[in-house]
Amino acid sequence: MKLTVVGCSGSFPSAESACSSYLVEADGFRLLLDMGNGSLGPLQRHCGLYDLDAIFLSHLHADHCIDMCAYFVARYYRHEGGRCGALPVYGPEGTEQRLTTAYDDVPDERSMSEVFEFRTLKPGSFEIGPFQVRTERVRHPVESYGIRVEHEGRSLAYSGDTGACPELGLLAEDTDLFLCEASFTHGKEDVPGLHLNGREAGEYARGARAGRLVLTHIPPWTDAARNLADARAVYAGRVDLAHAGAVYEV
Repeated sequence: MKLTVVGCSGSFPSAESACSSYLVEADGFRLLLDMGNGSLGPLQRHCGLYDLDAIFLSHLHADHCIDMCAYFVARYYRHEGGRCGALPVYGPEGTEQRLTTAYDDVPDERSMSEVFEFRTLKPGSFEIGPFQVRTERVRHPVESYGIRVEHEGRSLAYSGDTGACPELGLLAEDTDLFLCEASFTHGKEDVPGLHLNGREAGEYARGARAGRLVLTHIPPWTDAARNLADARAVYAGRVDLAHAGAVYEV
């Protein structure tokens, strides 16, 4: 598998990166994990506008899904080749209504479903193209899911947005690459059920025996270097800070 970081900023885009969006590829299949603020532009550096095969939306906060509205325009009003067919979109219950409300001026209430085939996420295991995936509901103020993606004996896990919860450890267990949010700073913010800090991400990676940890979803106001140091203090494996355009072979 190949993982490309399209965007990794938390809460709002930074000067260097769009918000959360990660492209996973194998056997010619392209699965996009989230499409947050500003991500549709840089996505086109890594993938043709109409070459995605499926989209997973971890939750319905704008920094993980709002560029789906711009992508609707690209698929619905395509000038050449006619309107795009329905692309599978896996998201929490109410995803279609959320995006329709956000766009606000769709031709009719079913227009989104003409170019997106909405599939409601629940905890469980299923296939997306060549990938075997497992989803678990994680701890966040809105319905939010983490995902584990496996292909030919290799795996990666993506936390989505979450506070501390046992489901995160299950998704990351023995994974080759753990893409984990680290929005907070250890010793500074302490809001249960919202986000993790770098130290907590490192502790989950250590407990799950993950092969590699990549910290992501770090807001522009958070000290990324501090989060990196905190993760390295508790996890002996390789730790990286996600950055836009980074590519990982899994």
